[in-house]
Amino acid sequence: MIPSSFARLALPAADVQIAAGVVDVVVLAPAPHGRRDRWRVLTLRRAAGVRCTGAWEVVHGSIEPGELPAVAARREVFEETGLVVQRLYAISVNPFYLPPRNTIQMAVVFAAVVEHASVVMLSDEHDSSVWRTPTAAIKYLAWPREHEAVRYAVHLLRDGDAGAVEDVLRVPEV
Repeated sequence: MIPSSFARLALPAADVQIAAGVVDVVVLAPAPHGRRDRWRVLTLRRAAGVRCTGAWEVVHGSIEPGELPAVAARREVFEETGLVVQRLYAISVNPFYLPPRNTIQMAVVFAAVVEHASVVMLSDEHDSSVWRTPTAAIKYLAWPREHEAVRYAVHLLRDGDAGAVEDVLRVPEV
């Protein structure tokens, strides 16, 4: 039996919405020659006055109405960093719950390869960026699902591309 204090919080299951509304993008650049790790991972620190101030994250942003997730991923990488995506891979979908909207939100997760670990032009959302080894990135990233995304991305692209699954996971430019 559910205590009466919980009963007033219950909503019919039909009222819960499911929406793919955001993208997470693990941005990768080739590591300098002679390094053990193949990739560097871009980490961004949230600026003061925005949600999760001070937290380190990967590129994250909303999918605009009518926009495809892959298009949103490329746009968000450019808007938040000034970097242009060379190759994009679909790697995962992460669900999370938004209590204020009573919505199960889906984050479509991508790995984006850029030409090199160049200077990042930050948006107002972030106040710092650091290119890190995958191991270091995982230590800094605030969200456990981002740790998984970095591991997936680095594993998937361990030989430089997705190998036998390149034709399935690589997202063509539109």
